[in-house]
Amino acid sequence: MDCLEIKPGLRLPLHEITFSAITAGGPGGQHVNRSQTAIQLRFDIARSSLPERIRQRLRGLASGQVSNEGVLIITSRSHRSQEQNRREALERLRELVLKASEVRKKRRPTKPSKSAQKKRVDRKTRRGRTKALRGRVRE
Repeated sequence: MDCLEIKPGLRLPLHEITFSAITAGGPGGQHVNRSQTAIQLRFDIARSSLPERIRQRLRGLASGQVSNEGVLIITSRSHRSQEQNRREALERLRELVLKASEVRKKRRPTKPSKSAQKKRVDRKTRRGRTKALRGRVRE
């Protein structure tokens, strides 16, 4: 496995991703303080082989996880083994890139129909009459 398949036609070479093992913390006694089971995935967005439009969207989507240098950092510590955490971090990266690669439909501006405009004005007029009746009573 030398590439991470995002979707058919879009692959990410694994040499662009850096992994480092860190201590996970949390419950587990002395063992958790000694073993480095959590994984920190680092992915430099600017130097990646992704198309420019995907890079731009990825920066926006994962803005909280991107460092000042433009490196996406994903930390996985939910599993007890390093390998499972590594797989989860890769899957989270794949989902982020997949979401960034989705092409949005262009919005076509529309206008309300004549009947919809007429109904709206009629409702406003009726509501205005109701409110006018709430005024002071004159003798």
